[in-house]
Amino acid sequence: MGKADLQLHSDLGDGLASVDEILAGAERTGMDVIALTDHDDIRGAFLLRDLAARHGSAVQVVTGVEVTTRQGHLLALFVEDELQMLRPIAETISAIHEQGGLAIVPHPLSYLTFSVGEATLRTLAASGDGSGFVDGIELRNPSYAGRVRAARARALNAHVLRVAETGSSDAHHAALVGTAWTEFDGTTPDELRAAILARLTVAAGRTWTLGEHLEGVATQQWRSMVRDPIKRIGRSIRGGEKKAR
Repeated sequence: MGKADLQLHSDLGDGLASVDEILAGAERTGMDVIALTDHDDIRGAFLLRDLAARHGSAVQVVTGVEVTTRQGHLLALFVEDELQMLRPIAETISAIHEQGGLAIVPHPLSYLTFSVGEATLRTLAASGDGSGFVDGIELRNPSYAGRVRAARARALNAHVLRVAETGSSDAHHAALVGTAWTEFDGTTPDELRAAILARLTVAAGRTWTLGEHLEGVATQQWRSMVRDPIKRIGRSIRGGEKKAR
């Protein structure tokens, strides 16, 4: 079985690790596939993919981004273009699918971070519109935020959503890369994608210790809550101005 860590954050966003450190962490923990998913910024994913290719790394990189929708955060995997932030979640899912990407719900139902809630997921499931429905849900996230509603999310997926389950470390520094992962039949991004679409993945991994949670938390939270939102809003405004011209 292959192992994929599908949610990682670099120091180009609100993380504390460089793309070089993230790649080294993935190699150290035996990941076959990883996805860099900085908030509303895909540029780091391209840098990491190029780095892995130059180094001839055994780790293969899926480009991704953690998109801020009006209803919560959403992972967009296998995408090549930026996605507009603060749109309704159904529109964002459709935009991901138009790029040939996959939409995964990270840290579902969590009240400790900006997460997609149960009512939203039930509404999406009831709509019957495949283009606006998610492809997977993260059922193993080692952080407190990711674990607080994990049992409820698992039950919701089993009885209502019935989409692929994924595991991700949500690591914001290199030491935690590969602490949770998605198991799939194969070792390549294409095989991972096929397993998600066939709903044959398994979420696996361990939880973080208190010390692991606290390491670098002040710097990371400042980046997450202050520096990066201002930076992302500025990029969004500049992008809108360019399109208007």
